[in-house]
Amino acid sequence: MILEAAYLHVIPSQTAEFENSFRQASSIISSMKGYVNHELHKCMEIQNKYLLLVWWETLEDHTVGFRGSEEYQEWKRLLHHYYDPFPVVEHFTEVDLNEKRGQL
Repeated sequence: MILEAAYLHVIPSQTAEFENSFRQASSIISSMKGYVNHELHKCMEIQNKYLLLVWWETLEDHTVGFRGSEEYQEWKRLLHHYYDPFPVVEHFTEVDLNEKRGQL
């Protein structure tokens, strides 16, 4: 499983509108092949900063499947005009903390 993470800096005067648009956009992303789950968190210290976390089955489900889809065009239309600056999206894999390397 892959975790997509992005800090979203929303234009300060548009946070309420962004949250409403994100609720609408959630149905788009959740219908995509390989989608597992997503969460949106609002920063407590910086009122217009959000953290988006999306779990995908594979990296390609996000980078090729979702971003290459017609549904992504609607996602962009709903959300991208709120960001300043445009977010950097990164992908992560889980580190197995139960592995005991080098021990006999």
